[in-house]
Amino acid sequence: METEKKRLVVLISGRGSNMGSLLEAAKNREFDGEIVAVISNKASAAGLDIARKAGIAASVVDHNAYQSREDFDAALLSLVASYQPDLVILAGVMRILTPVFVRPLRGKLINIHPSLLPKYPGLHTHERAIAAGDSEAGATVHFVNEELDGGPAIIQARVPILPEDTPETLAARILEQEHKIFIEAVRLLCSDQVNYAEPGYTLANGKALPESGIIYNQSCSGLSP
Repeated sequence: METEKKRLVVLISGRGSNMGSLLEAAKNREFDGEIVAVISNKASAAGLDIARKAGIAASVVDHNAYQSREDFDAALLSLVASYQPDLVILAGVMRILTPVFVRPLRGKLINIHPSLLPKYPGLHTHERAIAAGDSEAGATVHFVNEELDGGPAIIQARVPILPEDTPETLAARILEQEHKIFIEAVRLLCSDQVNYAEPGYTLANGKALPESGIIYNQSCSGLSP
C-alpha cells in the first residue's frame, strides 16, 4: 500500500532558486512529498510565476499591509495552516519571523542558510568567511527556532575557500550545494529518517546528530554524521 505523500508549503521572498530545485525534485519523485503551496511576502517575487506555471497554488501575504511583524506573522501562519502542511520550507525568505509564526510550527519548519552554522548567522556570510581566513565555507539546512538562524542542524555541505575566491565566486559554488542538500533534507524528512526532538535537537534514525548535523557526501545517501 502506497503511503500518503507529505504536504509541503514553501515560503519565498524573491526569485526562488532553491524553490525551483525543490519543484523539479518533487516532479522527479526524488522525495515522497508534494508541494501544495508557495507563499511570498512580496507580490514581485519571481518564484510565484514559477510555481503558477507548475500548477501550484501561489499566494502573497504582503508584510507592508500589516502594522507589526506579529500581525503579519499571524496572517502568514493562518494561510500556511490552511494547507495542513507536514513541512514548511523557508526558501529565501528575507524576513525575521517572530515567535508568533515559529512556535506553532516547531519541529516542521526548516530553513537553509549559506554558512556552516553555528558560524556566521545573519547576512554577508561569504564575505565574513573569506575575511576570517577560513579554509572552508558552505551551507546548512536546519530546523527553525526563535533564534536568528538558530535551531538544530539537519545537514551541511562544505566547500573549500580558494585563494582567488571572491564573495561572488564562493556564493555561486555554495548555491550549487544548497540545491542538493535542500533536496536531501526534504527527502530525509519526508521518509521520517530525520526528525526534530525536544528540547531542540535532530534525530537521524533515532540517534542524536552532532551540532553540524549530517555532512553531505554526494557519493552516498548523505545519512552519516
